[in-house]
Amino acid sequence: MPTTESVMQSYSPGLEGVLAGETAICQVDDEGGAGLRYRGYAVGELAEKATFEEVAYLLLFGKLPARKELDDFAAELAARSVLPDRIVAFLATLPRDAHPMDILRTAVSWLGLLDSDSSHRSREATLRMSMRLLAQIPLVIATAHRLATGAEIVQWQPALSFAENLLLYLTGLKADEYERTKAMARVLDISLILYAEHEFNASTFSARVTASTLTDLYSAVTAAIGTLKGPLHGGANEAVAEMFVSIGSPERAEAWVTTALAEKKRIMGFGHRVLKHGDVRSDIIQREAERLSDLCGDRRWYDIALAVDRVMRREKGLYPNLDFYTAVAYLLMGIPRALYTPLFVCSRIAGWCAHVIEQQEQNRLIRPRALYKGPAPEVYVGLDDRR
Repeated sequence: MPTTESVMQSYSPGLEGVLAGETAICQVDDEGGAGLRYRGYAVGELAEKATFEEVAYLLLFGKLPARKELDDFAAELAARSVLPDRIVAFLATLPRDAHPMDILRTAVSWLGLLDSDSSHRSREATLRMSMRLLAQIPLVIATAHRLATGAEIVQWQPALSFAENLLLYLTGLKADEYERTKAMARVLDISLILYAEHEFNASTFSARVTASTLTDLYSAVTAAIGTLKGPLHGGANEAVAEMFVSIGSPERAEAWVTTALAEKKRIMGFGHRVLKHGDVRSDIIQREAERLSDLCGDRRWYDIALAVDRVMRREKGLYPNLDFYTAVAYLLMGIPRALYTPLFVCSRIAGWCAHVIEQQEQNRLIRPRALYKGPAPEVYVGLDDRR
C-alpha cells in the first residue's frame, strides 16, 4: 500500500505524464520521431492510402485487411446498418432542442438493452457488438437530426463507402455536383481516419476505466460518449467552427483574436496535453481543407483559419490541433455544427472498442489514489454539545 509520502511524490494533476497502462493499439511519440501510429502504421500513410473501413478493421482486428476481408467487413457493416424500431420510436419522442450527444449517449444504452450479446465478455461477442455500434451510431445521429428537422430519413447505401453514407446522412448527396461530393466524402474519410484513435485520451481512458470493472461494452461506450461531450475534448471542433462564424471574414480575424486574448478568453483548437510540438494530424487535415476550399471556390473559412493560426503562433507559440482545420472542412461540407462531436463518435468508436477489448484481455481494475487535502483529524462531538 503506497504511503501518503509516496502518493505526494508521484502526484500529477490531471494525470499528466502518468503511464496508466500498456497498449498495442496506438503510439503517440511527440519527441522521438515516431509520430502517431495505429498498430505500427504511420497515421499520415493511412490517411493518404487507406480508407476508414480499413483503419477500423486494423484497430479492431489488429491487422490491415486483405481485399476479401475488407469486402466482408463492409458487407457486415451494411447488413447491420438498420436501427431497431424501438430506437426509432424513442428518437421520435425527443424534444427538438435535445443535445445530440445526450441523444447518442442514451440511444447507445438503449441499443445495449436490445443486444443479446451485451451480457457476454468474450472477444467474439465484443467484436460483434463493436460492429453493430460502428454501423448503428451514424444512423442514430442522422435519424435523430432528420426527425428533429422534419427531413426524410435516408437508408444505408451498400454501393457507397462509410464516409459517403455519412455525408448522405448528414447533408444529402448532390447528384449534380458529383466531383465536389466525392471530394468532400474523401476529406471526410480522411478526418475519420485521423479521429479514429489517440491512445489514452480522456474518453478512451474513461472507457477503459469502466471496462476494467468487467462491465459490458455498452456501459464503457456510454461513459466515453459522456466524456467526449465536454468542450475540452470532443466539443472543440464545434467551438472552433462557432469562432470562425463569429469572426466572419479574414480581415477581422487578427483583431478578433487579439481582443479575445487581451480579455483572457480561450481560443479553441490550439494546444494539446501530449503533443507539445505540433500535431501531424493537423498538418494533414489543413492540406485537405485548403484543397477542398479551392475546389468549392470558397476560401473564406480557410483564410480565417490561417489568420487565427498566424496570430496564435506569434502571440502564444501554440500550434493548431486536429479540431482546428477540421472545422474548415466540415463548414464547407455543410454539416450542422451541433453534429460535429457526434461525428467524432462515428470514428472514435473503433478506437474505443479496440481499447475495451484490450482492457478485457489484460484486465486489472483501474483504481488510482488521491492526495488528501481535507481537515486534520477531528474528535466526534455529540449532537447536543456542538456549537
